[in-house]
Amino acid sequence: MTLISRRAFTLGSVSIGIIAPGLALLSPCSSAATVPLDPSDPAAKALGFVADAKKVDAATNPTFKPTQTCGSCAQYQGKATQPAAACNIFAGKTVPTGGWCKVWAARPGG
Repeated sequence: MTLISRRAFTLGSVSIGIIAPGLALLSPCSSAATVPLDPSDPAAKALGFVADAKKVDAATNPTFKPTQTCGSCAQYQGKATQPAAACNIFAGKTVPTGGWCKVWAARPGG
């Protein structure tokens, strides 16, 4: 039977305590938004979110233009070619590239 010295145990414990949090930060899935935004979510309703920009009521949203979609918005965290990605407005949720909400703002350079 091998006994671990107090010094080895303490050094190992401290090392794990320092390294473990750093490993969690390196995980690509640790904070990625994976839950699709539900249009009935209170925040989505308040901002007039629709999953398909073709269904935006132009009478209710007079500033809407057909070229405005989540994929062309500055808040969209993915590429316009992705089917869905995270959005700065709806934390922890994904939005479809073809969606729209009242917070739409032109993506720089796009």
